Amino acid sequence: MTTRDRILDAAAHVMRTKGLARATTKEIAKAASLSEAALYKHFQDKTDLFLAVLKERTPRDLTALITSLRPGEGNLKKTLIHVAETAIGFYTETFPIAASIFSEPSLLAAHNEALQQRGTGPHVPAKALGDYLRAEQEKGRLSPESDPQASADLILGTCQYHAFLSFFTEWESDPEKLVETLWNGLA
Repeated sequence: MTTRDRILDAAAHVMRTKGLARATTKEIAKAASLSEAALYKHFQDKTDLFLAVLKERTPRDLTALITSLRPGEGNLKKTLIHVAETAIGFYTETFPIAASIFSEPSLLAAHNEALQQRGTGPHVPAKALGDYLRAEQEKGRLSPESDPQASADLILGTCQYHAFLSFFTEWESDPEKLVETLWNGLA
């Protein structure tokens, strides 16, 4: 296992158990049995670590899935169901990591600034899905009256809501029903 992998495994564990706000680089280094300086040889800062954990240590990379979609290919409805399934899983896995950051306004502001500097953030999957739906609309596979970005927001927003509810109750998410309901308004 490489040093970078040890760091990512430790960061994922610390961030999942303590949340992003409470996960310090010192704790991550300790969990990886490395010096804090070793972290900075591989990652610019905690935001870099967070982004790498999201991309490399969650089984579902929502942004990668959405940006890999090719307009005009495959069954669109099935594709959107797959996106919804992936999104619910992604948000369920990442919610415990990110939720604590909202309790510290200064940390949230710094984190948002770092994300903006890197051209990323939670808006990226929604924008990518909106772009994909717009391209599908241009190919005639979606109603010209539908709003592609609003549709993307509805899909991903509902997935976030279902992931959130799963922490409080035995909420049964049915991505197929979610997409079917929206699809009746899109197609």
